[in-house]
Amino acid sequence: MKGYKAPSFEDRAAAAMQAKQKALAKLKAMPQPDAAELAERAARQAERDAVAAAKSAKAREAREEKQRLADEKRAQAKAEKLKAEQPKRTEEELKAARDARYAARKSRK
Repeated sequence: MKGYKAPSFEDRAAAAMQAKQKALAKLKAMPQPDAAELAERAARQAERDAVAAAKSAKAREAREEKQRLADEKRAQAKAEKLKAEQPKRTEEELKAARDARYAARKSRK
């Protein structure tokens, strides 16, 4: 019984060349699509592109809306914090401000 003989470089190169030739022949033997089929493929691709564009636009709008809501919430929290940090005005200060507004309104008449 003979032992295993490893293929030489030339053998491997020839086998690769034959495989390439066989694949090329098979590719050339395939029928070429006609114009109607190409147009149908292009229409399907355009439809897929439109659906993908609509989906990405919807996702972008959702992200922007989420960001807008987060910004509004952050701004509201900041305003509440500033309002809470303001010192409470006493009754005398409130009365003085009200009297000043009243006097300004009277002077305009």
